[in-house]
Amino acid sequence: MNFRILMISAAMAATAGTVWAKLPAAPADPAKAAEAKAKADEAAKKDAEKLGKSQDRAVANYRKNKGIKGPLPKVGGK
Repeated sequence: MNFRILMISAAMAATAGTVWAKLPAAPADPAKAAEAKAKADEAAKKDAEKLGKSQDRAVANYRKNKGIKGPLPKVGGK
């Protein structure tokens, strides 16, 4: 009985995979694609700013706990 269930499940999984593979891609609307790209770019910019702020807080906390005083070293030789 368990062998039958296993074989039927494997057959169903293989069939589902081939059916999904043959579905056509949804038509892309250029206006919606541009809007989605602009939203993604804005979100990435906000995420980068949040990451920079959190990194600055982490550095400040590290320097405070280690007792390091003085200005922050410049990164990248700028």
